[in-house]
Amino acid sequence: MRKKTQLIHGGIFGDEATGAVSVPIYQVSTYKQDGPGDHRGYEYSRTGNPTRHALEELIKDLEEGKRGFAFGSGMAAMTAVMMLLSSGDHVLMTDDVYGGSFRVMTKVLNRFGIEASFVNTSDIDSIQNEIRDNTKALFIETPTNPLLKITDLEAVAKIAKANGILTIVDNTFSTPYWQNPLTLGADIVLHSATKYLGGHSDVVAGLVVVNDEKIGNDLHFIQNSTGGVLGPQDSWLLMRGIKTLGIRMEEHEKNTSRIVEYLSAHEGVSKIYYPGLESHPNHEIAKKQSRGFGGMVSFDVGSAEKAATVLNKVKYFTLAESLGAVESLISVPALMTHASIPAERRAELGITDGLIRISVGLEDAEDLLEDLEQALKG
Repeated sequence: MRKKTQLIHGGIFGDEATGAVSVPIYQVSTYKQDGPGDHRGYEYSRTGNPTRHALEELIKDLEEGKRGFAFGSGMAAMTAVMMLLSSGDHVLMTDDVYGGSFRVMTKVLNRFGIEASFVNTSDIDSIQNEIRDNTKALFIETPTNPLLKITDLEAVAKIAKANGILTIVDNTFSTPYWQNPLTLGADIVLHSATKYLGGHSDVVAGLVVVNDEKIGNDLHFIQNSTGGVLGPQDSWLLMRGIKTLGIRMEEHEKNTSRIVEYLSAHEGVSKIYYPGLESHPNHEIAKKQSRGFGGMVSFDVGSAEKAATVLNKVKYFTLAESLGAVESLISVPALMTHASIPAERRAELGITDGLIRISVGLEDAEDLLEDLEQALKG
């Protein structure tokens, strides 16, 4: 089954009881049992809900894994995955990881004895040099947020397996339409499904897929025990969004290629970050492991003042957190998505005050280009 077909026919299709072509919203908390402990597959909606289960089956199929899980947010999904670890364990993470991921590792999970260190995972030698005796997981973002760096997933997974380490990949930017980390050797893939998978800025959710039944059983135990599950209404909205993921991702990329071409030639832009550019240091790796380059672009206009001017002048790019929706969004990572990262650390990474990140939407490309042109003048 090809991807566009799988987006619609993957997982559980429709409802056999009524013939409905859409899985119903089972807005229910508990289920009648035929006898004590004798239920029909569902007993309590924290443990399992038919609508959420349909979504979990769908993302499992799309990521070509063994088990899927739906959580109340991307951060809830990531936290549950990290609960597979124990006090004293060490996690090696991509250096310019999303600010929320940095925050939960350095401000919350560190209090429970889970230590994280950050490394440029685009450099394979750096990964190897940073592995410790207590390193239990590699957490990879590729492309990264916001600098769009690329990590060679196949190479990283081989290193991890050789050292008995889990490979965890945040696949939010690429989505399973463009990239499938589990097929490249990763053990766990996760998504902030709030972004491209939902696609309409109307749902907050997180998804996880694992490639091993034991990990799946352990993660389900954590999901049920801690309870950060996705509700049936949001599960249904997410399935509805996923059905159009293919055509949306293709249109996002078409619009993005036009904008990247324009920004690359603009004298007011000092740097542009996009893996689809041949000048990107890991362009060939991106081509090898992904079927597309996505709809995220970051570019540097040189100063916080210039960035503020651009943000104030744009008309069709909405100043907002998040990404991956039908409408184009714009942000300054240093002040928004990555504000939780210390300023000196941002400076080391290249997340400058003049760095602008755009999530290119589905508006007419000419309107978006004209908007950027007038915003970048003067």
